[in-house]
Amino acid sequence: MDERNEHREHRDGNPGNVDERTATAVGRVTEALEKVERARGLLHEWHQLIGAADAKLAEGVRLLRSRGHTGSADRLERELLGRNVLPGRWTFQTLEEFDDGYWSLFRELERLLRDELLGGQRHVHEARMKARERSEDSAGNPLPGFEGTPDELP
Repeated sequence: MDERNEHREHRDGNPGNVDERTATAVGRVTEALEKVERARGLLHEWHQLIGAADAKLAEGVRLLRSRGHTGSADRLERELLGRNVLPGRWTFQTLEEFDDGYWSLFRELERLLRDELLGGQRHVHEARMKARERSEDSAGNPLPGFEGTPDELP
């Protein structure tokens, strides 16, 4: 790495003393966590969709009963309305278990890894890519739109 890029990495909050393979390895762990974060969002979506479906089911049961279809309404109410989606669990319980277990542990271990190997810095791999890929003028200053940080804005 040349002196200009090393200086740029420090200016961008990117630790220059971390080798590229370590930065890449930690970056892969962070990317994995980002996928888990997206999956967690989908779990929240699932939770809300199931809740909305249960509310619609309750409305359907009420409407069936109002039209005299009490047998069908009773069966839906007895066998499905408010039923656990997984053994012993509603969706909120599944979310809480995921959050308290896998998700929390993953976040903690990823943070500890960054603290240990990258001085706590986030997205070091991406910061290095940004530093390598930005365009500069003949004096080595970033062109407009390629600033390393908001501090470099004119």
